[in-house]
Amino acid sequence: MKNYLKKLEDQIHLNPGKPALCDYEGASYTYAQVAELIERYHIFFQTAGIKPGDKIAICARNSARWGILFFAVNTYEAVVVPILADFTASGVTKLVHHSDSVLLIADPEIWAQMSPENIPTLRGVISSREEKLLWHRDPETANAWADRDALFAECYPSGFNPQDTVYPDKDDALAFINYTSGTSGDPKGVMLTFGAMSDIVEVCQKKLTGTPDKLVSMLPLAHMYGLAMEFVYPCCTGFTIWFLGKLPSPSLLIKACSEIQPSLMITVPLVMEKLYQTQILPQLSSLPARVPYLRIPFYKGLGKKLLQSLGGRLETIIIGGAPLDLEVEGGFRKIGLPYAVGYGMTEACPLLSLETPQHFEPGSCGKPTHSLRIESSDPERIPGEIQAQGPNLTIGYYKNPEANAKAWTPDGWFRTGDLGVMDEDGNLFIKGRIKSIILSSSGQNIYPEEVEQVLSKHPMVQEAIVIERAGKVVALVYPKPGVVPSEDHIRDYSNRSLPVFSQISRVELVDLPFERTAKGTIKRHLYK
Repeated sequence: MKNYLKKLEDQIHLNPGKPALCDYEGASYTYAQVAELIERYHIFFQTAGIKPGDKIAICARNSARWGILFFAVNTYEAVVVPILADFTASGVTKLVHHSDSVLLIADPEIWAQMSPENIPTLRGVISSREEKLLWHRDPETANAWADRDALFAECYPSGFNPQDTVYPDKDDALAFINYTSGTSGDPKGVMLTFGAMSDIVEVCQKKLTGTPDKLVSMLPLAHMYGLAMEFVYPCCTGFTIWFLGKLPSPSLLIKACSEIQPSLMITVPLVMEKLYQTQILPQLSSLPARVPYLRIPFYKGLGKKLLQSLGGRLETIIIGGAPLDLEVEGGFRKIGLPYAVGYGMTEACPLLSLETPQHFEPGSCGKPTHSLRIESSDPERIPGEIQAQGPNLTIGYYKNPEANAKAWTPDGWFRTGDLGVMDEDGNLFIKGRIKSIILSSSGQNIYPEEVEQVLSKHPMVQEAIVIERAGKVVALVYPKPGVVPSEDHIRDYSNRSLPVFSQISRVELVDLPFERTAKGTIKRHLYK
């Protein structure tokens, strides 16, 4: 297996003039320009006394410069610490401090709310928006920044030649610390190696495509899902990436895709569910869909129309990061959308299962990319914890021995904390999180996600979560705009489709949408 940084090096050598990283309706950088900027930062790091293995945090909105700065750190063999730009200033400060980062790359407005005295290891802060040193603690850092252009000119008196680019070829060394939690509690910084990312790039090139093309990037790069599959893998394959900078509305997604015409889309359920609600659902209830002999051509026509609006070249849509609503998935199947749902987690860099649309089993999360087992007496029928092994897995949590002690089984399998079953063909079906299970009074396991799927089918329910109170199942419901729902009607409607042991005892309406993570999953822990 070839190291992913050597694959990036290949793309710089083969396609120096090809656009690599582009801000949608903004700046654009070729592979050669990316390589030159990377080298300029390498000179700064070296002159400032930054060493391979030192930690450098990035807390900024998605952009082409985010990608350049990431690879500058990564190819220098420093450890990248990506942090979500949506975190509070105190949360960012805590993670930069916990990771022992010596440099921070940040949006200026983020840094403006932070205090360097709370991060004693920090030596300097670089702007993610422009070539600017926002703060420094020591003259060595300031002088290295001031001298960087002159030193670059000395190193390359005849100009930088991208053909001279050489990147490291390491597997076992630590490459990333990606925090899955810890802005308020104990930090859980997932440690991943260069080899783990090389494995995921290899899996994506074999399973999705190894042919360069175009891609619209919409996922947060500070999450491993967006970082690995929507940025590193495409760059190492020779794609041109356009950054939208945020999760897009259906109108923005359609506009961008119609102009860029990507062949591959990596996204989350939240984006696809909005697309379904605005572009597909209103038409599914029209007259042709209700006339039996017109249904199939009508559905096919809807699918073609949607794909055409997304640029006309989409061959693969990969959906991950959260469960996909069953009604939405059913709609996608009807219209023939080329989609597949994957499964993973930060600790797996991030892939655990994946499949192509042609071989995808509806309702599943694809097939394992490496070894998975279900800790159950009957793995095909009785849900058990999904446990994993593979070269893509974390080597542990940074400075968190308690989390490390709980993460592996005695025989060396990683505990995902997720429940699932696997059919005889190897298709994985997720049933929920172990810690979310509700134990009924009869001793039955109730999986909140399954109850929530039933609730979501009610015509007046926008979104819902299920919690346990005093041994009872309670549904918190955010209704669709402009409706006046009845709690009793929602409860009775849903209970008709639920087994007796998991029926809802009470429905409570909430006034605001549920808070979500950057990947679009509801922050379940906030609701009691």
